[in-house]
Amino acid sequence: MPDRWALVALPTVAMLLVVFVLPMATIVWRSVTLPEPGLANFTAVLTNPTYRTVLVNTLQMAGLTTVFCVLLGYPYAYLMVKVGDGLRMLLLLCVVVPFWTSLLVRTFAWILLLQDTGLVNEALISAGVVDSPVSLIRTMPGVVIGMVHILLPYYVLPMYAQMRKIDLSLMTAAESLGAPPRRAFWKVFVPLSLPGLISGATLVFLLALGFYVTPALLGSGSTLVIGELIVQQISGVLNWGVGSALAVALLVMTLTLLGVVARFTRGVMDPTTES
Repeated sequence: MPDRWALVALPTVAMLLVVFVLPMATIVWRSVTLPEPGLANFTAVLTNPTYRTVLVNTLQMAGLTTVFCVLLGYPYAYLMVKVGDGLRMLLLLCVVVPFWTSLLVRTFAWILLLQDTGLVNEALISAGVVDSPVSLIRTMPGVVIGMVHILLPYYVLPMYAQMRKIDLSLMTAAESLGAPPRRAFWKVFVPLSLPGLISGATLVFLLALGFYVTPALLGSGSTLVIGELIVQQISGVLNWGVGSALAVALLVMTLTLLGVVARFTRGVMDPTTES
């Protein structure tokens, strides 16, 4: 007799098959059957210079976004651990309130801030850093700035959760044994925080790979990424074959990255795993 909990889970499994597996199977099927059966769509994705440039743009944008999220998010999460409850709550609100705000609203706000007559350029000119407005809209730096702002909470929150688990008395013990504070931080705290760092960075990179709205609005087509190209191919020129092949390529990139991260970080994520 089947376990009753298995029977309860059957509707959920059926729903996942309908809303996730079936659409993915349809995309894969169209990628190898439209406009005619074969691998011509994947050959075009791998050999067409335009598509290769888009893939490079996507990886570059996701990589830069991840690096800046780590550089900004790690010390921010560490500060949240070190300060008192009142200031910690304020710092947490500074992260989660933008997180709750609409993605479109935040992206349009960056368009206002980064345009030639925006607050950023006015501040740079007033400070004497530049003599004329710097082009930030329709450039890769502008897209990365907006992406970092939107994805930073996805890095800070798991990083903070991991850091909260670390016993800070270990650093005190290291310092009592003669280690300077900076050495105690690098030798004790940083290794213990690596699971959160890797999880947060992987999450940000994977989300950045498939982003569409922010690159489309801040980049305005000048730095085309794979999400925009898929939309163009499917809704613009009705080329379902190439659009589906690009979606499959994005899925393969994501799964490959997850496999690589799992393979090389198994010992870090689970200290009990034998190397």
